[in-house]
Amino acid sequence: MEPIRISYFSDLLCVWAYIAQVRLDELEANFPDKISIDYHFISIFGNAREKLETRWRDKGGLQGYSNHVQEVVKKFNHITVHPDIWTMVTPASSTSCHLFLHAIQLLEIKGIVPKADRIFEKTIWAFREAFFTQLADISDRKVQFEIAKQLGLKKKMIQSQIDSGEAYALLSKDFDLVKEHTVSVSPTLIFNEGRQRLNGNVGYRVIDANIRELLNNPPEEQSWC
Repeated sequence: MEPIRISYFSDLLCVWAYIAQVRLDELEANFPDKISIDYHFISIFGNAREKLETRWRDKGGLQGYSNHVQEVVKKFNHITVHPDIWTMVTPASSTSCHLFLHAIQLLEIKGIVPKADRIFEKTIWAFREAFFTQLADISDRKVQFEIAKQLGLKKKMIQSQIDSGEAYALLSKDFDLVKEHTVSVSPTLIFNEGRQRLNGNVGYRVIDANIRELLNNPPEEQSWC
């Protein structure tokens, strides 16, 4: 039986995606051969500074948004955030991160680094953790290369995927998929060939139940409702 393909859309700077990573890890641990997660990015924080300053102007600005993020994280015991999140360091754009990560993904696709090492997923998490806990400006290319270096990746290998235009092509594909599936929330999971989706802060049991429903019903079975 072919694994169930899950398209997972998120923004690197989204606190809800930071929170949700543990659920993806749990899914992959519980369904190791039955699901396949395709990572895609959505540009919620593509123009982060201006967006937050505008939307939170009447609610305390960046400090107000920082307070909001900290209050959200207090509800979960598996993650932490720096007390100065979004105020001391405000990344300009998550799009820079997404492009860089697609360059690393290409290293896996081309077999330059072993896919079994899961370096693409490890780098996604390293970026998120660096921003949310250490206030690293992960939109800055120098910071991106430093994180990659810590994971054993060479600058030349990554830069070549960007210079060739191939990383941009993967990022453009994400833009197209976001439009095709009308994705507007980070994170969003889409499966069952687009017929099912879960948006935002969805608990693990809900995701698990959807996966088990697909596994326990034949693919040709149509919904009776």
